[in-house]
Amino acid sequence: MVAVVLGVVGARGGAGASTLAAALAGQLARRTATVLVDLDRGSGGIDVLLGLEGVDGVRWPDLRDARGDVPGADVVAVLPRWGSCAVLSADRSRSGAPEPAVVADVLHGLCAAVGAVVLDLDRSAVVAGESLVAVCDSVLVVAPRDLRSVAGVLAMRPFLGPDAGLVVRGPAPGGLGASEVAAAVGLPVVGSLRRDRRLPSALEHGGLEVRGRTARTAGRLARGVL
Repeated sequence: MVAVVLGVVGARGGAGASTLAAALAGQLARRTATVLVDLDRGSGGIDVLLGLEGVDGVRWPDLRDARGDVPGADVVAVLPRWGSCAVLSADRSRSGAPEPAVVADVLHGLCAAVGAVVLDLDRSAVVAGESLVAVCDSVLVVAPRDLRSVAGVLAMRPFLGPDAGLVVRGPAPGGLGASEVAAAVGLPVVGSLRRDRRLPSALEHGGLEVRGRTARTAGRLARGVL
């Protein structure tokens, strides 16, 4: 098995990239074995977003010695799960990003063991040309409809590769349209989202619940790749 690899990154902080990455992984997990991989060094752990921070299972710090031919199926078996989706998260209590060689070897093993891998990419690493965009079959950039997001996408644009698309998010405080954002950054719009006012409360009371427009958008995107 060779996994489809999808990267998700925010145009700026607070764009909602981790939420979309999780929603997309959850949708893909309905169709094939899927792993959501946290590569955002400043997130404090995507397991917190999902309400899994207290769930037993392996996180990145536990894999610091995973090098060479990593058995992906064995890694998947010890990861915490969000529904049917396996989750490889950072750990809020053990800081420090995994070494690039460890990340590469672990992902190589995972891609041989599952049907889909969704990467929650680190924006600063993308801008520095140090991320794993090159291994992605496609990259989704979550961009609120404002000038900060346009600037953020333009900073990443040289490193996003040919198969990148925008998921635009409203509302637009200055009236910037999705087509205007797309034209400014030279990327097609592949989806749209609205602010979910229920999300903050859900995160404080048990973790992310994907529903409404987020679920529909994630479902369409998942159907487009599997």
